[in-house]
Parts: sequence; C-alpha cells; structure tokens
Amino acid sequence: MEERAEEIDLSKPRLRAMGKKLPPSTPTAGRRRKGPSLVPLSACKRRRTPEASGWASLPTDVVHLVTSRLLAGDVVDYIVFRAVCSGWRSCTSDARDPTLSRPDLWLRGWVALCDGDGVRPDDAGEIGFFHTRTARRLRVRLPELRRHRIIGLTQGLIILLNKRTAAVRVLHPFTRVVVDLLSLVPVFHDAVRNRNSVLDMNAAVCSASATSIAVVAWFPWTHVLIGAEAGRPTWEVLHRGLFLKSILPFQGRLYATVAMGGSRKIMQLYPRSPHPVLARVPNDFGDQGLCGYFLVESGGQVLLAVHHLTAQHCGAEPFQQHAYKLFALDIDRGELIPVNCLGGHALFLSRDRSLSVSARDLPSVNSNSIYFSLHRDPVVVHSVRTGFSERLAVSCQIHDGKDRIRPSVRPFTIADHLLTYCHPHEWTKGLMFHEYHSIPESFEELRKNIKAKDSKLRIPRVAVC
Repeated sequence: MEERAEEIDLSKPRLRAMGKKLPPSTPTAGRRRKGPSLVPLSACKRRRTPEASGWASLPTDVVHLVTSRLLAGDVVDYIVFRAVCSGWRSCTSDARDPTLSRPDLWLRGWVALCDGDGVRPDDAGEIGFFHTRTARRLRVRLPELRRHRIIGLTQGLIILLNKRTAAVRVLHPFTRVVVDLLSLVPVFHDAVRNRNSVLDMNAAVCSASATSIAVVAWFPWTHVLIGAEAGRPTWEVLHRGLFLKSILPFQGRLYATVAMGGSRKIMQLYPRSPHPVLARVPNDFGDQGLCGYFLVESGGQVLLAVHHLTAQHCGAEPFQQHAYKLFALDIDRGELIPVNCLGGHALFLSRDRSLSVSARDLPSVNSNSIYFSLHRDPVVVHSVRTGFSERLAVSCQIHDGKDRIRPSVRPFTIADHLLTYCHPHEWTKGLMFHEYHSIPESFEELRKNIKAKDSKLRIPRVAVC
C-alpha cells in the first residue's frame, strides 16, 4: 500500500497532535486550516529521583559530545534536548542565534508541506513541516507570516516580503528568530521595474560572513539578480542579463546553470568571483533549447541532471521519450564527472527548486529514480537503472485541461508533497502541484481569489526630495 504523508505519526510523543482531514472540495480562499501544532514545551513536574538527578548532572564534556551529534543530525532534537532540564540548558548554547549565521542551527532534511486547501500559508499563519529522514511531521504556528508574502525557503529558513513596504525578512520557523533587511523599493524602481516579476520572484539565503547572512533574489523576465547583506544599508545588483535555468544554494554559496553564448555553463552567483564560471555543460544532447538543466544537492555534493529527448520509438508514449544524464560537479577542479547510479536516493526536479531524498527512509519513494513533470503529465518517475518512465498522477487528475472531472483524491502521497515543495508558485498558493500545475479558465472562483491575493502586494513609490 502506498505510504501517505497524512498517515505519518510524530516520533516525539510530546510534540504529537492530531489533525483533521479536509474534505475533497475545490480550494477556496479564507478557510482556516486546523491541524497539529508545535507548542511550547512546558516543564514536567515530577518527583526527583537519584536516577533523574544523575542524568541532570552529566559531565559537561559528555553533554557537549551529545549536542554535537544532535546538531550534526537535526536542530529540532537539539532544541528538545535543551528543554529537558536547566542543567543541560545552562551548559549548551542557545538555539536562538539572533544573526541566523550559524548553518548548524538551520534545518536539514525538513520540507514544507502543502495542505491543498487553497489557503496560503501566510494567510493561515502556520506551516506544516515534514522531515524526510525520520518521517516526523510538525505544524508550526507563525504569526510573523501575516502581512508578508513567502518568496523563498533555504534549509528551512523562510524569506518574506512585506506586502506594504516591500521590506525583506528571514524567519527561522522553529526558533522564531527574525532578521530584517531593507526594502526592495529603490532597487526595484532602478533595475526590476516589473511588478509581475515580483509576484513570481524567488530568493535564497547565503552566508555573507561568519556573523551575518545575505539574501539573494532573482526575477523572471527581467534577468536581474540582486543581493543584500543583513546590516548593510542598500541592495545591490549582482548580475544583469543572465538567463538562469536552475539555481542552487549550497554551503552558503549560490550556483546556477546559465545560458551563455549558445552553450550552458555552471556559475557561482554569490559571492561574486573574478572567475564565476565553474564548468561547461557537455553539448551532447541535441537541441539545447529542448533540454533542461537542474542543479541539486545530494549526499553532500552538487549534481547536475540534464533532461533531454531520446530517439522516438514506434508506439512509445510521449513521456517515454524523455531521459536524463547525471554528472557530479567537482567545484574545486571545475569538472563534471558522469554518474550512472543514484543508489538509494531519489531526485525531485523543478526549475525553481530541486530536492534529493533517501528512498530508504521513505519506502513509498522509488530509489535510483528521478521525479519530474511535463506539460500534460505533472508527475512522472524515471528509473535511472532501466531508463523507463511511468506516469503517477493519471488517476488523480482533477481536470482535463478544461473542466473538472473528479474531486481531489486524498490522502496525498509523499511524492505529491515533495514535488509540490519543489514548485513554490503552487505551494505558496496552498495548491498541490499535481492538481493545479495548470488552472483551467473554468475555475473562475479560484482564479479570482488568486488575483485578489496578488493585488495586496504593493510596491511603494520612491519619495522625491
């Protein structure tokens, strides 16, 4: 039986809560979602025993050894560890880093879930998170989302844009630490000048220094990349005229595949480098305009997945004519090394965000496989070993491109959630990608609601002295 995200229990009893299923109906704006929440941990009053006092008085070096291993795995376990007693809390550093500059306190392995109810996370004031290695699920109430628009997620850090002032902030969803940056207004009127680009903008968090972070943002159609370091007075234009295909935050830096001079190259976008081109993509896959180039972090290294068309076979379905070639990027040497197997991993690819997960931890996900989407097939899985592809969303399509043909098929699979996470334009609207990768004209109410929500984003004018 297919593993479902809604059926997964939390492994931490003190953080477990029950949620209600939503009826399979057309998403409508304004409906508040209900579900499990991450609530503050309260001290447990119990009688002190010799065993309990012994645990509380562990030697400091032993506590540091435990916390170092916890931080190497998941910051949530570290937060829970510090909440156990005052002794452990006093000899460990606070998880609330006010600068958000410590990558070991960022989230690793956590993805944001979509409820599929048509309610935007910023309107609901809460986000559900799923850990791809332990299958834990936490819903976190975040009043800081109100009056903001989500424009990016980097290792769990949420990048927000104020709907009234266009100011940018970065939020840690589990510690509730916020780092505020300046408004985009001056750089928007100087370099972007396209409000629709702001509606579809994307952003990432990078490491500016040992004590500060930076936010890098890019816009469709304008080919402008801007950046700002926390505490600095202005945003600056980092690059102009680059045709970016896939962007990847990795180890505090930002990389992308770029179309330059009739070829494809991998560049370092941030921090700016005198030699930004790292590697050239082989031109062995036919028409480059028909190929897709995706950067994804997998197993601590950067992979490049090249999506290309194969020779047509008589009687083959269109989705069977798509294939992938994989390379590992050696950043230091600037080389692309062919990869023939993903092992126990699976890739979820999108032009906006790509993801690698361990199929050993998620039995319903196929190992050594690539999940991607086509124009008419929103969920296709490609086997790296056999080279064959399979459509997964045929029986879950809610419309035929024109009219509704069935209600929402629930519960959603983990693959549905992971692919939706990789498509932020649908995720931020509270829509599952496999259902709403395209919105027919007949969905008038949904289109009207989306337009009304988008109209709340204002770009103030620059004051004239």
